Amino acid sequence: MAVIANRRSAMMLFSSGEDVYSHRVRLVLAEKGIEFDLVEVATGEKLEDLIDLNPYNSVPTLVDRDLVLYDSLIIMEYLDERFPHPPLMPVDPVSRASNRLKLYRLERDFFSHLDIVLGGTDKQATKARNDLRDNLVASAPVFAARPFFLSEEFSLVDCAVAPLLWRLPMLGIELPKQAAPITAYAERIFKRPSFRACLSEGEKDMRR
Repeated sequence: MAVIANRRSAMMLFSSGEDVYSHRVRLVLAEKGIEFDLVEVATGEKLEDLIDLNPYNSVPTLVDRDLVLYDSLIIMEYLDERFPHPPLMPVDPVSRASNRLKLYRLERDFFSHLDIVLGGTDKQATKARNDLRDNLVASAPVFAARPFFLSEEFSLVDCAVAPLLWRLPMLGIELPKQAAPITAYAERIFKRPSFRACLSEGEKDMRR
């Protein structure tokens, strides 16, 4: 791979094609039409350049000139502020705080279980899979309330949750009929050109 120092003029994203958190960031980049260099990192791969940039050797990692960021939510908010059109977060402080709280709840209610499904023991994964499904079903009225996640406009919250919903078949999670609003919401998001454009080959295979 080219030496990072020689490529600092362009925005770069270290991303795994199967990583849900990388998927979030790629969706934001696609939604805003941001040009960037993509550096694919295989699961478990240790790239010297990435280790030099990120002490956790994790993806996604974004490099924008001299700035290095390596948490998906931090990266997403940075991109929205750096490239404000189209906006994916509200302008006023109260609404922005409300959206941040939604993101926090997604992490606690959904993604904490997803991490165990993907990285826990078989027993832990089974329980986490059931907990994730139950939390999704319980949240069905939220998905039914408005066209997007508690909003009339597509936002960072949608960018955060949609990659998880895309992975439900791969995770062995089948939503019951009472979760139909989630399925309808997901299909609306999946049809967006930005969502189709941001999919890696590995992610496309998850739904083939």
